[in-house]
Amino acid sequence: MPRASYGDRHCISVVHNGQQVAFDFTSRVIDFTVLAEVDPAAAFDDPYALVVLAEEELVVIDLRTAGWPSVQPPYLASLHCSAITCSHHISNIPLKLWEHIIAAGSRQNAQFSTMEWPINGGTSLAPPPPQRDLLLTGHEDGTVRFWDASGVCLRLLYKLSTARVFLTETDPSENLNAQGEDEWPPLRKVGSFDPYSDDPRLGIQKIFLCKYSGYLAVAGTAGQVLVLELNDEAAEHAVEEVEADLLQDQEGYRWKGHERLAARAGPVHFEPGFQPFVLVQCQPPAVVTSLALHSEWRLVAFGTSHGFGLFDHQQRRQVFVKCTLHPSDQLALEGPLSRVKSLKKSLRQSFRRMRRSRVSSRKRRPAGPPGEMQAANTKPERTGLQNMELAPVQRKIEARSAEDSFTGFVRTLYFADTYLRDSSRHCPSLWAGTNGGTVYAFSLRVPPADRRMDEPVRAEQAKEIQLMHRAPVVGILVLDGHSIPLPEPLEVAHDLSKSPDMQGSHQLLVVSEEQFKVFTLPKVSAKLKLKLTALEGSRVRRVGVAHFSSCRAEDYGEHHLAVLTNLGDIQVVSLPLLKPQVRYSCIRREDVSGIASCVFTKYGQGFYLISPSEFERFSLSTKWLVEPRCLVESARTKHHSRPSNGNGPGPDKSLGQTRNSGSQSDGEEKKPGPVMEHALLNDERVLKEIQSTLEGDRGSCGNWRSHRMAVGCSLGNGGGRDSGHCLGGCTSWGGIRGRALGPFPRVDRPLGPS
Repeated sequence: MPRASYGDRHCISVVHNGQQVAFDFTSRVIDFTVLAEVDPAAAFDDPYALVVLAEEELVVIDLRTAGWPSVQPPYLASLHCSAITCSHHISNIPLKLWEHIIAAGSRQNAQFSTMEWPINGGTSLAPPPPQRDLLLTGHEDGTVRFWDASGVCLRLLYKLSTARVFLTETDPSENLNAQGEDEWPPLRKVGSFDPYSDDPRLGIQKIFLCKYSGYLAVAGTAGQVLVLELNDEAAEHAVEEVEADLLQDQEGYRWKGHERLAARAGPVHFEPGFQPFVLVQCQPPAVVTSLALHSEWRLVAFGTSHGFGLFDHQQRRQVFVKCTLHPSDQLALEGPLSRVKSLKKSLRQSFRRMRRSRVSSRKRRPAGPPGEMQAANTKPERTGLQNMELAPVQRKIEARSAEDSFTGFVRTLYFADTYLRDSSRHCPSLWAGTNGGTVYAFSLRVPPADRRMDEPVRAEQAKEIQLMHRAPVVGILVLDGHSIPLPEPLEVAHDLSKSPDMQGSHQLLVVSEEQFKVFTLPKVSAKLKLKLTALEGSRVRRVGVAHFSSCRAEDYGEHHLAVLTNLGDIQVVSLPLLKPQVRYSCIRREDVSGIASCVFTKYGQGFYLISPSEFERFSLSTKWLVEPRCLVESARTKHHSRPSNGNGPGPDKSLGQTRNSGSQSDGEEKKPGPVMEHALLNDERVLKEIQSTLEGDRGSCGNWRSHRMAVGCSLGNGGGRDSGHCLGGCTSWGGIRGRALGPFPRVDRPLGPS
């Protein structure tokens, strides 16, 4: 390519019979090879595929089909085609919803070739997954990708784009690959990696999917909340927009951040799949920090750094909004994209905290000369320590000031049908927890189904709880009379869960960053608590309810809390007694992005990003464990040859042939090598066999690139950052077993025998 005009392009040109295409990749080309079938009687080779190893993805191009389309990869998917901004996991997807998602995704794959994947990735020995699981990832460009997370490798099922709803610089109907016949060079964009976003405000921040009704709620960076429903047919309709003013016209507040996204006026064409029908626009247009959807009541709740609101998406009307701003929360009005930082305010708050710490330490100091006190207390202390049982040492945790910034930041939202006003009548309710340790509870009146469209949903604030230590509230949960978490919406209606016990007294569990606390309902009196920060010095970053099933008794299981701390530890805390059960070291404490990206599943598993392009999976359950079980034959059983004007033996089609390699091969048939089954990273014997196999083939196989395509990519079926992760094994630490799933690693070197 001419460097003066196209120096930033990464291209590979293909010419055949007067046709020429310059395949344009969005990341640097590391290496490429041409796979060809060789006929000894033919005068020329017969290439059928072009395999390109780019810095961020692996691309295969079909050279036999007209137009030279790309082949959809069955593994090594480019998770980071656009930067991942959030994740959401749904377990045990109903078959009907699963089929609808696959059908919608298959329509999006019409541009791919129907040719089989030409690389032999080995044989999977894993049994069929016991259930269908979905992992939804939100991206910076406003897309939501649906991944099949049932097995070892993530497989892309469907891609949803929300950019079509808004006015952006790029028209969604515009074809970026369309070029005229006379235009030169004949560029064609290939690959899925596209890190550039038209507008950072499109970024997805929160996702909530109801697997029973098919309703999906998606919230973004500029305060936009979209409610979508599944439709098997393409449609063209207008998206109704409703504005939610979270400041409620309060004086003295001025938003300094980014502007809202402008919605398209008039009907918009939507492809089959999830189609938006209503848009709730928060004002100010701050990042949506929490989201909850109750498909049975047809309600969606959303929260930002300014407050939270409730929206009735069946009647398409706002129920209420609640402002949670403190008078000192000026930083909450600057927005994430603003460069304005109140340095003076931050310094003032730091000095105030230091001053409070000094004053409190003086108050704790005993009266009298220090020397006399020490001599008088030495002997009683020694005798007392011998006869008493030592209590655990607790760190002093200072209460946070209400003047700290972002106290109104809404961290969690939760729907529950429980006893809120009195013990004789239960009602729907909405709970919200803020960054300042405040919990708001609203009682809801949802009309019956026959009058649902005629009468409005009404809400009234019933409770307000202020935690004394003012730590951020990261989780809210209501337990029924049997101390079991309330079921999901519509779960009982589909006979997938027992009805909750509404006879006994309910309990409220509030999880803050520093402690777990159980309250009785409806009086909201403290019952018991577990101090995490005071005892261990760690803070809660993620919490989820997990159902742990027994491996021996099919009908027995327990509900516990899965907790991730800022130190990267995973803990299991029992319900409702809040007794710590087990603790494992999972994520490096320095890996802040990995801790922030962690999501728990309903059955005791979890996912987190070990790099921008790799998910690692771990399991706390002995029953639900997804592990790679595969069979990979050694390359010694293969024939290695290089075509030379049609002479010489032909290679195996699955192995492929290299056209850009200048080395020769002896063409000898090698003896069968070792077979690797259940290759684990902690199995030294298997690692030695692999090492000896590669070292043995290195000297005898001149065509090393073809050898790498057969062995290296086979072992890298699941993806990983280095050769160790590419061996298809499990990383084990404590009782947790992890596995990198389906991503593509960043590659900085050509394919080679090392």
